[in-house]
Amino acid sequence: QVQLVESGGGLVQPGGSLRLSCATSGISFSSATMGWHRQAPGKERAFVASITSGNVTIYADSMKGRFTISRDNAKSTVYLEMNSVKPEDTAVYYCGLFGGRAYWGQGTQVTVSS
Repeated sequence: QVQLVESGGGLVQPGGSLRLSCATSGISFSSATMGWHRQAPGKERAFVASITSGNVTIYADSMKGRFTISRDNAKSTVYLEMNSVKPEDTAVYYCGLFGGRAYWGQGTQVTVSS
């Protein structure tokens, strides 16, 4: 019933920009905290950013000033705007919904390379 579907990943050059989207269904989106995590090759899944139902945002230190998380409750969708990307940002990015329990999307690949 609950579905989270990420989109917008792909290949981007260093210094470029990309916007990821996560469309949700089957759950109350507006009352939930949403977040993005990423997993690079050979590394554990790590926190990227989160946004509460009240639009309070938190970012990992390496993302501050470069990434922006936002949400559109009318569309039940959360976004991650990625700017000034670096090769170290290469990873699979996962969308998460956190309420009574956690739900995860399938992930979308972001590759930063020249």
